[in-house]
Amino acid sequence: MIFQPPLARATLIKRYKRFLADITLTNGEETTLHVSNTGAMTGCAEPDDYVWYSTSDNPKRKYQHSWECTETQTGHFICVNTIRANHLVEEAINNQVIEELKGYRTLQREVKYGEENSKIDFFLSDDEMPDTYVEVKSVTLLENGQGYFPDAVTARGQKHLRELMQMAQSGKRAVLLFAVLHTGIDSVKPASHIDSMYAELLSKAIDAGVEVIAYKAEITPSQLQLSYKVDFSLS
Repeated sequence: MIFQPPLARATLIKRYKRFLADITLTNGEETTLHVSNTGAMTGCAEPDDYVWYSTSDNPKRKYQHSWECTETQTGHFICVNTIRANHLVEEAINNQVIEELKGYRTLQREVKYGEENSKIDFFLSDDEMPDTYVEVKSVTLLENGQGYFPDAVTARGQKHLRELMQMAQSGKRAVLLFAVLHTGIDSVKPASHIDSMYAELLSKAIDAGVEVIAYKAEITPSQLQLSYKVDFSLS
């Protein structure tokens, strides 16, 4: 995924109201931008971090700028726009980057499934391969050198695990794909210290046959690309 034009840089003042943040532009002007991230953004939104943002040419938008990435004061890049995770995964599947998901003829987005009125991020099908349900979660929480998911209690994430378990138990292929969007993260674990229920359900899901894989993105102000596999473990 190439940013065209490349992202512009500003300095973060503060994030607030979940979807808004105040920034200082390179010319010293202060403005507000949109934040496409409903999560806690722990460690991704510290005052004085650099904000890399895109600009929309849609005149109807109230806030023209969108926060895409953070450059932390320790030099790490983080993609904080959660919409990008699915874009990156779809691009990687189509380009045969994800070894575990190669060879499918058809990819469908946001397909309804399960008993809890969910939509799967990607439904992959092929005449010679089992139907495959792929749920994508972006990983941006880094603590003491370790990547974790989630960064806050997630009832929605728990529901998705239950749905994936149901698919696996019915004979379908169910995959949970962690898209690592933080350059400082090289392995992923469930954040049991944040959401113990999610961690417990994830262990049960694996026992039920749900596959868990993690792929890391290369992140620059001009390009995002899901590139290589990293380790996942329960503990």
